[in-house]
Amino acid sequence: MSGADLLEAWHEHLAKGRRRSPHTVRAYSAAAARLVTAIGAEEWRDVARLDGRALRGQLAARRAEGIGNASTARELSALKGFVAFARERTGEADSSAPRLRGPRIKKGLPRPVTPDDAENLADGVRSLAADDWIGARDRAVLLLMYGSGLRIAEALSLTAAALPLGETLTVTGKGGKQRVVPVLPIVREAVADYARRCPWPLAPGEALFRGAKGGPLGQGMVQKAMAKARIALGLPATATPHALRHSFATHLLGAGADLRSLQELLGHASLGSTQIYTKVDAAVLLDTYRKAHPREQD
Repeated sequence: MSGADLLEAWHEHLAKGRRRSPHTVRAYSAAAARLVTAIGAEEWRDVARLDGRALRGQLAARRAEGIGNASTARELSALKGFVAFARERTGEADSSAPRLRGPRIKKGLPRPVTPDDAENLADGVRSLAADDWIGARDRAVLLLMYGSGLRIAEALSLTAAALPLGETLTVTGKGGKQRVVPVLPIVREAVADYARRCPWPLAPGEALFRGAKGGPLGQGMVQKAMAKARIALGLPATATPHALRHSFATHLLGAGADLRSLQELLGHASLGSTQIYTKVDAAVLLDTYRKAHPREQD
């Protein structure tokens, strides 16, 4: 076996076993290649024996090359995953990654999806679902998040007492604070369609959105359904359920909504939490300008 064999197995694990994005596969493979070269690894045991101190030394070398916190954090994630993978291959009892804390990353700006992508995601989860009623359920949840700006927990906390939906909906957010949000016709229709198809009785005091066995729907199932649709549509990993809420805010701001109104719709305790969307909107507009302006094509 050689270092090239190790890297080929790691690459295949990331691309086929974990179905990571091409960008992540490239980055994680490059990090593993640097490590293999640095220690002269030719067998899995050469990698499996590495501890936190060894990885810290590798990161220090990369820091000396001038990489920042975000790149360091990604490098560390890749190296820890590579070592854990090596430990699995050698059959070690403890195949966990070395414990090593990475640098703190400053919270980035939300990355909204386009209106078309939001609708395609909602339709995608429906077409990929195992059962019609589950597909209708997942579509209704995603449209509620995008159309009304709900957090995933807020959407899933709704009870059947909300049926039938009207033009507005009262939701309970963080800290038990209630707010009124708009409900678009497409959202009302999606929720009504799900309610008609749901095989479980929707009593007023019980959860509106149900799991396959009739219990309250969990966040993980929504996240998995959206991830599956995202991959099928070729959208980036940032297209998460929470990105739909970001998109709701960004698109409203772009349409002329003022920050105070947006703060109320999102249920933010402070205006500072809402002001981040002014930066998002500026970034979206700048990107659009760069792609569309004739001079940018020169």
